[in-house]
Amino acid sequence: MPRTDLDITVPDLAGRRAVLTGGSDGIGLGIATRLAAAGADLVLPVRNPAKGRAALDRIHAAAPEATVTLQTLDLSSLDSVAALGEALRAEGAPIHLLVNNAGVMTPPTRQTTVDGHELQLGTNHLGHVALVSHLLPLLRAGRARVTSQVSVAAARGSVHWDDLQWERDYDGMRAYRQSKIAFGLFGLELDRRSRASGWGITSNLSHPGVAPTSLLAARPELGRESDTLGRRVIRALSARGLLVGTVESAGLPALLAATSPDAEGGRLYGPRGFQHVGGGPAEQQLYPPLRDEREAQRVWEVSQELAGVSFPADDARASTEGRNV
Repeated sequence: MPRTDLDITVPDLAGRRAVLTGGSDGIGLGIATRLAAAGADLVLPVRNPAKGRAALDRIHAAAPEATVTLQTLDLSSLDSVAALGEALRAEGAPIHLLVNNAGVMTPPTRQTTVDGHELQLGTNHLGHVALVSHLLPLLRAGRARVTSQVSVAAARGSVHWDDLQWERDYDGMRAYRQSKIAFGLFGLELDRRSRASGWGITSNLSHPGVAPTSLLAARPELGRESDTLGRRVIRALSARGLLVGTVESAGLPALLAATSPDAEGGRLYGPRGFQHVGGGPAEQQLYPPLRDEREAQRVWEVSQELAGVSFPADDARASTEGRNV
């Protein structure tokens, strides 16, 4: 059970449909369980069916009355993202909450998605961009809250425009940082475009701080045969209640951002402890790399091209930009 001084109250979500990526383990499974227990009609898209079924069992053990539907999704495949979008649009049910939580972190060598994008850019960012685009009619119908999970890594760095795909000089951490900065800029731009065009969508950001999650665990499919040293240190600190968070506390900023009536669009929510690596959830200032609106507009346009999707033209923003030329 989460500590009471770290916990939040999730409002009643009965009658509301929620979609959560990366919900089969770790932080995502905790978020999924809380959403389902609050009464949401939860759609859980997963890459690994066995992990999905195990997650479903754990959710139902904690919330026997939960309504959870498994779907198939591999964010590293744009065809898979499109197929999920098609399946949910065919159902026609409005989506009220979308939590973009899934991600991969620092493969030791450069890897690519099936579409040829650097794995972290393609999975953490472009796959979610495509998902938002494919679900846009349902998000608009539900006047949805879209919460996108970034990282403390986005506190510094930039988008590597000279080599976006890290083909010349791969650095796993810098590539991860880029993917989260680009994703954060996209999430903020989504909120601005929605307000300008009346889409009815509210988009904000969250980050989990630092906790012993599976991101840095052994992942043979990523070329990581054992837990990283960083994960072992984080796990030891977390077990002693020192500085960093727990898997349970790390999910709270996303829950707050996605469900609280007080959470707003265009804002960032994270742990309120020292350096925002642990503690209870709260709003915090946007990281410096996320504050440049021109950079966000560039990310918005380039991401659509790379992901092979498009969003409705923003006439209000386009006319304003035209007057500024």
